[in-house]
Order: sequence, then structure tokens, then C-alpha cells
Amino acid sequence: MNEELYPKVYLYRRIVQSKLFIDANFSENIDLDCISEQASFSKFHFIRIFKKIYGKAPHKYLSYVRLEKAKELLKEDISVTEVCFAVGFDSLSSFTGLFKRSVGQTPLAYQLQQHHLKAETARAPLKFIPNCYAGRKNKSK
Repeated sequence: MNEELYPKVYLYRRIVQSKLFIDANFSENIDLDCISEQASFSKFHFIRIFKKIYGKAPHKYLSYVRLEKAKELLKEDISVTEVCFAVGFDSLSSFTGLFKRSVGQTPLAYQLQQHHLKAETARAPLKFIPNCYAGRKNKSK
């Protein structure tokens, strides 16, 4: 292996390890110190490299992972409060605020929308298949 390439691959693997740590432990009380330790970098060096590779700072990526999991859980019959704490937030108000800024609606509004969509899909499934011939009304008459 090329000597120049080896350090880059080694550094990349360390950053990937920290990302995988976030993915596996997002619901825990993890902070930047804990995450950067996974890569064996100083915090500031770690933030710079992580952002360069993933396009987001580690704490932004952690929030992203938490919100994506929250969206999955909100599609089920789980209360907003339970979802908030299940994905690692300490405060319902901070969860609601971040969710609304990121998604454009409150967690409860999102949950109600998803339940409505699920019911509508069950009622008229062909309506939700893009370009489905069977779902079209015959307009050629």
C-alpha cells in the first residue's frame, strides 16, 4: 500500500468508527468528548475531520440521527414524550423545538399526519402507487 495513502485510510477508519459509535449509541447521553475519544483525536481536530468527511459537525450528525429515529417512532403509536426520551433528548421542549425547526412541524402534528397518511393508504392503496394505471380514472372517453 502506498505510504501516502495509508495515513489517510487510517484516519478515515478512525472517523468512521466514531460515526458508527454515534449510530449505535444515539439514544445514550453521549457528548463530543465521548465521541472524539472513539476516534482518538482531540475535539477540535476531530470536529474538523468529521465535518470534512460527512458534511456535518458531529453534534449536528447526532441530532440528525436522533430526529430520523424519532420520525420512525412517531409513525407508530408511541407518545411524543416517550419518543423524545427514547431517542436521547433530555427535554421535551428542546426536542419539540429542534424537531419543528428541522421538519417544519411539531412532533405531534407530524405524528397525526403520518397516521392520516397510513389510514388513507389502507383505504385507497392505488392512489399511492406512482403512475399506476389501475389507479387512474379513464379520461379518454
